[in-house]
Amino acid sequence: MSEVLYIQTEKNVEVHDPRICLGDVAKLVCRDQKVVDRNLVRQVMTVPDQAQGRYVVSAADMVRAVAREEKSLDVTHIGEANVIVTYKEAGKGEAWKEYIKTMFVCILSFFGAAFSIMTFNTDVDIQTLFQKLYFQLTGVAPEGRTLLEFSYSLGIGLGVLFFFNHFGHGKITRDPSPIEVQMRIYEEDVDKTLIAGRNRGKGGKEEGI
Repeated sequence: MSEVLYIQTEKNVEVHDPRICLGDVAKLVCRDQKVVDRNLVRQVMTVPDQAQGRYVVSAADMVRAVAREEKSLDVTHIGEANVIVTYKEAGKGEAWKEYIKTMFVCILSFFGAAFSIMTFNTDVDIQTLFQKLYFQLTGVAPEGRTLLEFSYSLGIGLGVLFFFNHFGHGKITRDPSPIEVQMRIYEEDVDKTLIAGRNRGKGGKEEGI
């Protein structure tokens, strides 16, 4: 009875070596550990020109690469039919660039959100509305800022925190935040586009399989 090698693949993987082995993109399970060890280092793809980016590796190509060398081995695939491989060179003292990018995005998001809130408040004339509400509730014309403006400003900040369910490294609940959900949807759309392009022969070409 021949041994069975199970190859389990996920949707996305990230690698830092242009010579991509089966162990970099899949999990291998077999009763014979020697079979697993020699197939973990079996090359399935070489990144063209070591260009950083995303590439598509088909599970069929992985199975074919193993079956070509392991004549007496049964190969069973479990998981995704195509794997998106993101190749990035290992960072060498460039962490400061990531910090600068993060700071830039934070500053841009802060002032962008502040500008959007101010234009909305101006558009609906929130100041006049608060003055009328204050007069109706108290019967006295307001002089300067009131408790309404303070409550409104505090409510916006708390509302943003509760809605996005994320502050620093902490989360209010274990549910994914709206940003995380949208990022996953975006990644799924990108993956589908890459796979479709690869199947049509427009991208994701592997070398060295």
